[in-house]
Amino acid sequence: MKNTNNIKLNQFSKELRLIILLLATEIDENNIKELLDEIDWKHFLKLTRHHRIYPLIYIKLKEFNDHRIPTKIIQILYLECQKNTIRMLHLSGETEYIASIFSKNNIRALFLKGPTLAADLYGDVSLRTSADLDVLIPLNKLGNAEELLLKMGYEKDDYILSILNDWKWRHHHITFFHPEKKIKVEIHWRLNPGPAWEPEFNEMWERRRRSRLISTPVFILGNEDMFLFLVSHGARHGWSRLRWLLDINLIEKLDLNWKNVIRLLRKYQYHYIGGQALILTRNLFNTNIPVEMRSITGKTQSINLAMDALFYLRKMVNLHDTPIPEDVARFHKNHLFSLMSSKQKFLYILSFLYPFHLDSITLPLPKSLHFLYFPLRPFLILWRKSRNHLALGGKNEI
Repeated sequence: MKNTNNIKLNQFSKELRLIILLLATEIDENNIKELLDEIDWKHFLKLTRHHRIYPLIYIKLKEFNDHRIPTKIIQILYLECQKNTIRMLHLSGETEYIASIFSKNNIRALFLKGPTLAADLYGDVSLRTSADLDVLIPLNKLGNAEELLLKMGYEKDDYILSILNDWKWRHHHITFFHPEKKIKVEIHWRLNPGPAWEPEFNEMWERRRRSRLISTPVFILGNEDMFLFLVSHGARHGWSRLRWLLDINLIEKLDLNWKNVIRLLRKYQYHYIGGQALILTRNLFNTNIPVEMRSITGKTQSINLAMDALFYLRKMVNLHDTPIPEDVARFHKNHLFSLMSSKQKFLYILSFLYPFHLDSITLPLPKSLHFLYFPLRPFLILWRKSRNHLALGGKNEI
């Protein structure tokens, strides 16, 4: 097997190195002590918020108990943790409420992240942060779920522009926001946006587990499906937050059947990003790589993907900030393509032959004639490019 220990922490800022050392499976006290005199604590605090790991960092700093750690930093982290605890308890109550309403209306629901994931991996909802709730349901129940959420006071964010029902596979969730509770809920019909392969809902439902968070039946993904989801989700976001890698670090401690994990990863073309995730956690947090998974962590593509992901950590990339800097947007676009297997790349390129909503803006047609966008699409693309070319004064369209 090729060496996967190629990540050198000295490529990161001292503040990020300190955070990584504090979160490691085994604390290296000597290296931590060497860094403490040189820390920009304002930047350190900014990093804990960016990576959404301040609850764990607060505990680690308290345990370390070094006089060089400013009391003010401990106090600020403590207040952040208090706010997060209240937030997570609030989300826990809403999880139970939504689960009960969906159950009464015969909607099978699997909660993907939020408090259920915190309870499952961390054993305490206050130790992980969550901004919203993610719920996976069957596609044919999407209309029922929307109707129920609207009755519960949620408002739908109609941001999806679609044509010929391409939303079903190009997208993977719709968003609802409760203006009074200040809670965002994402209703998923897929784990990830398409075009890509993933397990059918019925398969995941058969492998579901009951959350230990609350007494009301709330269901979550089975261990192996959870691993598949977490690595695909984290990779799609460039592992730009350490929180997602910590999830992988902790899920490895659950009772996973690693033979089933490798089978799922290979079946749905996620084996290289599974290797990427394990390489990153091994190097950053000293996580043990299971024997069964070493066949993918030794692959050149997995190693290269892990090295590329360091770009996001070094630059403290936030993909939710808009506009995204041009160099970051370009790198991310290329990285997303590199995450795909050969079959996924072929399917992705093929998907461009399917009409986009932009085509209906370029040439409005009655809905009954929307099928004509298939043969017209190449001409519409050329027309847009020629117009952009003229608008940019002869420059190429970006």
